[in-house]
Amino acid sequence: MGKINVRSPYFVNLATTNLTSAKLEIDIYTGEANTDWQDAPQYTLISTAIDAKVNFEIAELIKDYITALFDGSFPTPSVTISEATTIYVDYRVTETINTTPQTPVDVLGERAFYGYGYFEDGVNPSFDNIYYLQTNNTIIKNKNETVTIPVDNTIATSLVWKYQGATVSTVSIPAQDNIQDQITYVTNTGNFDVDEAEISTGIKTTTVNIESYEKCKYTPYKLTFINKYGAYQEIWMFANSKLILNTTEEKYKSNILTNGTYNTNDPQIKLLTKNGNQRLTLNSDFYPESSNEVFEQLFLSEKVWIYYGGQTLAVNIESKTFEYKTSVTDSLINYTIDVSFAFDTINNIR
Repeated sequence: MGKINVRSPYFVNLATTNLTSAKLEIDIYTGEANTDWQDAPQYTLISTAIDAKVNFEIAELIKDYITALFDGSFPTPSVTISEATTIYVDYRVTETINTTPQTPVDVLGERAFYGYGYFEDGVNPSFDNIYYLQTNNTIIKNKNETVTIPVDNTIATSLVWKYQGATVSTVSIPAQDNIQDQITYVTNTGNFDVDEAEISTGIKTTTVNIESYEKCKYTPYKLTFINKYGAYQEIWMFANSKLILNTTEEKYKSNILTNGTYNTNDPQIKLLTKNGNQRLTLNSDFYPESSNEVFEQLFLSEKVWIYYGGQTLAVNIESKTFEYKTSVTDSLINYTIDVSFAFDTINNIR
């Protein structure tokens, strides 16, 4: 089974001698992988060949079927369809050569993640062998909070929590057949002290350092976002924050004249609607240079949430420029991010 990252294009390329046209049928579904073609596709694409070649791009179609809604709790099996960031894809290719349709070729059980590749990753980035679903090997967490690590449970088999070199807890990571359950979010449940996590496949081990932030002078805020690998990832903003309300309004000019006179207390220019949108300016305090890519992925994420006022709320990253910082030029690295709540202040859902 392959892996499709739906925020980057995924091409099905056909190049057969005397190819005149091709049909591509796509079946997108949850649960266990199909073992044969179900003949119930959501999409059927047909293309005429040019120079005996056809090129289909399917990632954008698949992406529409991944809802990826975070409610504040990291998903654990069984994961609901609405919070899953993964889905299965089958597709059937039928080539026509010299006007004669050929025997269909089926590709079954392709895993699709709400992730993406960079330009440098090339065409159809898959990251098939990635099992630790973050790019940073140092995680900084609030000292009073747990830490959560996303792993691909079709590859990873265990995670060992450590503190000062000693094993605190060993977590077995069973493989899951249902696609929506194939990312396991491992948390140090009980909030025991940890400073290291070892993620193992049974053959290979990745070590992640965990640092607890001790000096919380201000209220820390946790952001959760979908990262490059299509997993929910958390990041803390520890320094001072500012809340700002921006308002919008629609006005109209009314006729207030009655019997040749008008009331000076009655406004001629009236408000038709008025609402607002709150924005937060968040400061990270000091992070290591290795966190540059984490913040880059936060800026590039299409889905971000903040834990604020006792609730998990959707936000949009309003900052449009990210400055990559280095310890050589910036000494102590601090990031400032503007986010807006992804809803109007006055409830206007009708």
